[in-house]
Amino acid sequence: MKKLFLPAACAALLLQTTSCINTEREVGTSQNADKVYTPPTSTSRLNSRTVLNTVRTAHYFSNTKTKDNFILQLQGPKILNAQAKFIIVSSAGDTLRKEIMPATALLDERELEDPQAATVRDKEIAILKGMNNFFREDRFTQPAVPKAAAQPAEIDAQAWSAVKEDNKAVGFDYITVGGKERRIAYAKKLQKAVVIAE
Repeated sequence: MKKLFLPAACAALLLQTTSCINTEREVGTSQNADKVYTPPTSTSRLNSRTVLNTVRTAHYFSNTKTKDNFILQLQGPKILNAQAKFIIVSSAGDTLRKEIMPATALLDERELEDPQAATVRDKEIAILKGMNNFFREDRFTQPAVPKAAAQPAEIDAQAWSAVKEDNKAVGFDYITVGGKERRIAYAKKLQKAVVIAE
């Protein structure tokens, strides 16, 4: 009987002791030990590195046999003041182009019913539509430079001639900061993506 009583008494004492112990999380930094822990709500999980949306496509660009990956990624705490990262990665995994622009560059005011009275939500929806239309098929042209085209003054002559000589070069047109249109193409001679029209 004594053999059963001692372990039972120890177990009851241990159970009583553990039921009275508060966990460190319950009392936390509270001045009052009886207060129940509530997690902080002021912290935001969204920051400048948060990816809000990504649009991808595969298209011939640097090589006529394999497609390259075109990626447009929206990063930031809110759509309207986020950064849009435009990246082209070759089929071999090399980064051919990386450009960062404000998300507002993707905003097409023609998508808004009334640009002056547009709400934040209207602008955010227009930016997301702009992302979805960024890689439309009609934005890719081949050859990148027409035979009769003259070299623009602000474009590098070496890059221009390298792309113009290659009649299989693919050009990609897109809108950048300030509503400016830009065309890029891959110059095989230079082994890099270059701007051929602004």
